[in-house]
Amino acid sequence: MKLVVGLGNPGRKYEGTRHNIGFDVVAELVRRHSQGAAKDAFFGKLDDIGLGQQRVLLLRPQTFMNLSGKSVLAVRDFYKLTDDDLLIVTDDFNLPLGKLRVRKGGSAGGHNGLEDVIRVLGHSEIARLRVGVGSPPGPVPVVDYVLGKFTSSEKPEIELAIVRGADAVETWVAQGTAVCMNQFNKDIN
Repeated sequence: MKLVVGLGNPGRKYEGTRHNIGFDVVAELVRRHSQGAAKDAFFGKLDDIGLGQQRVLLLRPQTFMNLSGKSVLAVRDFYKLTDDDLLIVTDDFNLPLGKLRVRKGGSAGGHNGLEDVIRVLGHSEIARLRVGVGSPPGPVPVVDYVLGKFTSSEKPEIELAIVRGADAVETWVAQGTAVCMNQFNKDIN
């Protein structure tokens, strides 16, 4: 069994924002593979899907971004998963718009949701898929930028990134982090 966590903030106010790209990638996987409605459980929305022979739990924490670790820990412990079976999907304003980066571990890179997951789990060796949302223009504060919505000119590129992000998750589930990195990190500028 694998656990894929899309980070974001709950509520209509945050739908379509840069910070919710993790939710959007998980929603694409749900669209592709889910047979039923998500369960409200473990402080989140939880879908249970099959990818090939692999059972995959898709989690969208409903704790707000900065408290995501609580939800991740609850699912991980309940299902007795190891951290090697965990993938976090999140936004990254340090990556160009639409670019993907898969890594096995490392720092949170200033991302408060990922930082909370690392804090709660007690280490940073957690696979993550970062989706580039581009950098804030000029004097726009980072918080305002990531909580803002994509512009109409950005939408085609980010919609493609969401699809590619879901493809990357499927590759991670089937073939592991190294193969996923080799396939999806190659086009980073």
